Amino acid sequence: MDRRLIATMESAGQPTVRLPLFAGAQALILPHGGRILGLYALHSDENFLWTHPALRSAQGAAKLFASDEWHNTGGDRTWLAPENDFFRPDWPKLSTYFQPRQLDPGRYRCERAGRSVRLVCDLELHSYHTREDLRLRIVKQIEPAANPFHQCADMRRLAALPFAGYTLRSTLEMRGQASRAAVGLWHLLQMPHGGRMLIPTRFRVKPTIYFGSFSKQDLVVGDRMVQFAMRSPGEHKIGVRAIAMTGRAAYVYPCPQGWTLIVRNFHVNPSGSYVDALPNAADCPADAFQACNVSTGQLGQFSELEYHVPAICGRTGQTRCDDVSQVWAFRGNLTAICRAAAALVGEDAV
Repeated sequence: MDRRLIATMESAGQPTVRLPLFAGAQALILPHGGRILGLYALHSDENFLWTHPALRSAQGAAKLFASDEWHNTGGDRTWLAPENDFFRPDWPKLSTYFQPRQLDPGRYRCERAGRSVRLVCDLELHSYHTREDLRLRIVKQIEPAANPFHQCADMRRLAALPFAGYTLRSTLEMRGQASRAAVGLWHLLQMPHGGRMLIPTRFRVKPTIYFGSFSKQDLVVGDRMVQFAMRSPGEHKIGVRAIAMTGRAAYVYPCPQGWTLIVRNFHVNPSGSYVDALPNAADCPADAFQACNVSTGQLGQFSELEYHVPAICGRTGQTRCDDVSQVWAFRGNLTAICRAAAALVGEDAV
């Protein structure tokens, strides 16, 4: 656990909550923004996740939180989709982009519940598309997740890798009158820049290109795997529709102690109502998974693994949804990390 980060957040008036995980690992929860800010293996102060460089000092953190700009602290956060409805104030014009502050950082209440931490945010969010105000509740419960290799006798070497994992149970509930606007949970995991996203697919797909230009070396599409090298300057984003997804994606990046593998395990429902798609692209299906590469001076340098949950309201007839996902993080030499990636997301990963 990084005690310096904890002290920095305390000095900036943003206390954190430590959550013990299995095998001596720990998670660091930040109620401001409802984020899992840190993830640490046993006896390690090296964060598996990305945090904003401003958090390296008390002065930098204080300046970030005092700013009117978006408080992009890092870690694992939750937004709501579709992005065009809630982040484009001049819709259908795309010239303005603004993160609604009632969503992020929002006003999360934090409470302990046994071996878990529960975060609750009640908010009112305006849809710029349907011109409605939606009264919503987001609930996030973070609890330990076991090492997926733990019960595999033939994978003891992989089970011995430094590991940290958590389960995220999330709920979205409409608290007011059902709206014409559909709205869905959108989970975004931020990790250090410069790694490779591994997206296993059930068949060969053509990823949605949201923005950025890609070289053949940086975006490689195989029969059952999309590999995205997230290293270029600027901003780049791709998406994959639900019917092609397997329910897992991984990110591999070099670190001072060797290599890191982060895997997100999540539910995919090809029959579900996914609502995040290209702006003004009525014929383009919405995506269940997205990966975003950001390397700019203003926002920082990070790579995002993003997945969506089928929406409620709109034409769905639903006013509540519940979702469960896991994050598994490993650290080790390149050979071991490649073996772990192959086991969890497919042989095409190596």
